[in-house]
Amino acid sequence: MEEHVRINHFRNHYELTRKNLMVKNLKRYRKNLERDVGCMEASKCEFFPCTFALPSEYHLFVEEFKRSPGSTWIMKPVAKSQGKGIFLFRKLKDIMDWKKDGTRSEEQKDAAQVESYVAQRYIENPYLINGRKFDLRVYVLVTSYVPLKAWLYRDGFGRFSSTRFSLSSIDDKYMHLTNVAVQKTAPDYDPEKGCKWQLQQLRRYLTAKHGRETIETLFKEIDNIFVRSLQSVQKVIINDKHCFELYGYDILLDQNLKPWLIEVNASPSHTPSSQEDYEMKCSLLEDTLNVVDMEGRLTGKEKRVGGYDLMWNDGPVYREDVNLGTFGSACFSANTHLGCVNDREKQLRRLLKPFPGQKRM
Repeated sequence: MEEHVRINHFRNHYELTRKNLMVKNLKRYRKNLERDVGCMEASKCEFFPCTFALPSEYHLFVEEFKRSPGSTWIMKPVAKSQGKGIFLFRKLKDIMDWKKDGTRSEEQKDAAQVESYVAQRYIENPYLINGRKFDLRVYVLVTSYVPLKAWLYRDGFGRFSSTRFSLSSIDDKYMHLTNVAVQKTAPDYDPEKGCKWQLQQLRRYLTAKHGRETIETLFKEIDNIFVRSLQSVQKVIINDKHCFELYGYDILLDQNLKPWLIEVNASPSHTPSSQEDYEMKCSLLEDTLNVVDMEGRLTGKEKRVGGYDLMWNDGPVYREDVNLGTFGSACFSANTHLGCVNDREKQLRRLLKPFPGQKRM
């Protein structure tokens, strides 16, 4: 590729964005941390639900399934999006197609291979707002894996289900799946209202309800998910200076305000569902191109570009304003502002010099 060319994917980006590979890499990373650093450090990776790849790990799954009878599990195809092919189950007979043992007939063995799925323990106690389940869509931009350089976008949104949550009905996709592609087919879906809250609105709501300190801790735990998940694939991703990747992270909160990583999307949807959504996604794409900087307008030392804050640059990045803590010791805060004010236009005016011959706005 010529020097100026940029590609919006790394060659094997699926190591993080295929559901089975993401879990495989996270499990390996956690195991290595436990061996090299200890249990305390490894415990910081306990942010993804218990998951098995089917049919290959069917027997392991059955052992775990029998340890907690009556619990709910969710089945997801490893490489589909928008909620396609997902279902919940509580009985082994519902997933007989993925059974991997010697009892299958020759005819069954000759039949087309069953599609690869993951079976994941369903989060039965999601945090609810107005009785409805939701998850967070957050955007992380990686411009390099060696060294790891990752940016976190300030805006995002909560995606709500249209039906009040209950475990008594596990067949209602409008209750259990928050994907917009699913929700907009609901009979009572109102395109004017949509099913989203902007992340700023959601953070304000949670802060009002639980207090600033609790929610700051929650958002630090969410930051930890981004960094650890990227580190889990850092050694397997084929790095290339021509590549960048805009990931769409899906995070679910439970009743204890614990964040769970549900999945990472390699091609997050840029289709707007409202005017507000349209403006946010246009700004996101514009700022992505500002960070990628094909025009060479940046110095490479910036900690903020528009709505993006540099979260990791071969190590944690801290804010410029270092607070003096107890006894005058410096208190470093992570340079992340998820769900905070996004005054991107003002910041970009200060940051980007106009092109030669271009008038400053």
